[in-house]
Amino acid sequence: MLGEQLRGVPKVNRMQGNDPRQDIIWAPWRMDYILDAKADGCFLCAALASDDDRGNFVLDRRDHCFAIFNRFPYNNGHLLVAPNAHKADLADLGDDELAELMRLTRDAQELLRTTVHPHGFNIGINLGRCAGAGLPGHLHVHVVPRWDGDTNFMPVTAGSKVIVQSLDALYELLREQLAAARPERG
Repeated sequence: MLGEQLRGVPKVNRMQGNDPRQDIIWAPWRMDYILDAKADGCFLCAALASDDDRGNFVLDRRDHCFAIFNRFPYNNGHLLVAPNAHKADLADLGDDELAELMRLTRDAQELLRTTVHPHGFNIGINLGRCAGAGLPGHLHVHVVPRWDGDTNFMPVTAGSKVIVQSLDALYELLREQLAAARPERG
């Protein structure tokens, strides 16, 4: 099985934890995320205030909300949909903001479905740091495309997550599809 396939592959960056049944798997590439998350200010507000949508990977802007690529994606095409206003909770959103947040989430999902053809999606909101929110002050919806078999042994054995396409390449592809679909949107 997997053990046979991995024979001779060193268990790099692994050590025994306090519990003898538990290994500690080092993930040093996550430090960029941890340090970025502690940076002053809100990266969503900064991206929205900038005129450089391409450089900030802002995919779509609407009256009340926008879509942006997650720079630390769980999977290829991981998007964030957020209100333009810096608000932390669903209860803080007005009816127009809430409706547009859901419409843009739907549209982002459909754009990914027709462009990169995933087999499914994880769509969710983490409210509060204890719930997993890396940026608890600015509500955002995660839209994560999923493919059958996209979870595998690479993160565990090699300490790597395989993202098959660059943010730049996928940004260009999605922007082209978005521009082509614009006249259809009402």
